[in-house]
Amino acid sequence: MFNMKKIILFLFLFLIFNLKVNASYIVFDQENLDVLYGENIHERKLIASITKIMTAYIVINNAKDLNDYIIVGDEVDKTYGSSIYLKKGEKIRVIDLLYGLLLRSGNDAALELALYISGDVNSFVNLMNNEVHKWGLKDTIFQNPTGLDDGDTYNISSAYDMAYITSKTMQNKIFKKIFKAKNYRVTTNLNEHIWSNKNKALYMNKYITGGKTGYTKKAGRTLVTTSSKNGINLTIVTLNFSDDFNFHVNSHEKIFKNYSRYLILNKERLNINDNYYDKKNVKLYLKNNYHLLAKKESIKNIRIEYELYKIKNITNKCIVGKVKVFNNSKEIYNAPIYIKRNKRSFK
Repeated sequence: MFNMKKIILFLFLFLIFNLKVNASYIVFDQENLDVLYGENIHERKLIASITKIMTAYIVINNAKDLNDYIIVGDEVDKTYGSSIYLKKGEKIRVIDLLYGLLLRSGNDAALELALYISGDVNSFVNLMNNEVHKWGLKDTIFQNPTGLDDGDTYNISSAYDMAYITSKTMQNKIFKKIFKAKNYRVTTNLNEHIWSNKNKALYMNKYITGGKTGYTKKAGRTLVTTSSKNGINLTIVTLNFSDDFNFHVNSHEKIFKNYSRYLILNKERLNINDNYYDKKNVKLYLKNNYHLLAKKESIKNIRIEYELYKIKNITNKCIVGKVKVFNNSKEIYNAPIYIKRNKRSFK
C-alpha cells in the first residue's frame, strides 16, 4: 500500500521545488523604481500577455488623439488567442481598444492599435524596443505587441524589467485609470462590448490599483499588479508562478504592514559641514526630496555622504556638488547639489 502521508509530502516538496526553481518574482517600489525584494529578478523568461502593458504605453504616448476612430479591416481574421471579438468594418475608438487590451487582453485590440500607431507591426515593435533601450533595460526583447509565443516569435523579459516598465507606465494618468477599471462598456456600429477585468486581485483587495494577467503553455502564468496605500505605491511581478493571485495580494499586504516611507533627504535642509560657501549669502539645495521605503530597523544602516566642488566663478542655480545615500556599503541614491544666491555676493 502507498503511504498517503509520504505521497502528500512528496507532492508538497515537488510544488515548492518547482516554484523556487522555475519562478521569478519581484516586489518593487514605484516611487524610487527600487527593488524591495525578489528572486531570479533578472532571469529572462517568456512573458505572455503582460506584454500589453508596454503596448498600451506606446499607444498612449504616440497616439494623436485617443478619441480617434479605427475601422477594423481584414487583418482581424489573422488574430487568435484571447480576443474582444472585433468584426470587420467595426468602428471603434482608440481609447476603447485600450480598455479591451488591458481588461480582456484582446490580441485583436493589440493588432489594431499597432497598425493605428505605426502602420505595420514591425515598426510598432521597434518603438517598444527603443523605449526599453532608452530606459537602460537589458533583459527585454519584444517581437510582437500581444505576448503570443508562436515559433520564433515571442517576447522575453524579466521580473525586474516588467516591474520597471509598469512603474514608469503608472506615471500616466490615462493608463492608471484604465488599469484599475473593473468593468467597461462600449457600443459600436456593429457590436456592444461589455468587459470585466481578468485581474482577480482587483476584487481581492481594495488597495490593488491595477494589474495584467498573462498565460501561454510555454510561458506559464504571468501576472503584474499594482497597489497604493498611505503613500506607498507598489508593483509586483510574477513569472511562471502557480499561486500568483494569492501571492500578490499577500505580498502587497506584507509591505503595507512592515514598511514605511522615510524622509532621508530634505531638499531645502542639507546637513553639510563645509565652510567654503558662505551660508549667509548662498543656499545649497536639491531639486527633490528623497524618501526611502524600508523597514524601521533598516534605517540605521543608511549613511549620507556630501561632496562639494570648490568653484570660484559661480552662477546662480549651478551644480556645486553631489549627495550620495548608502544602505550599508551599497549606493542606493545620488543627486546633484545646487546653489542659489541669498545676496549678490559670493565668498
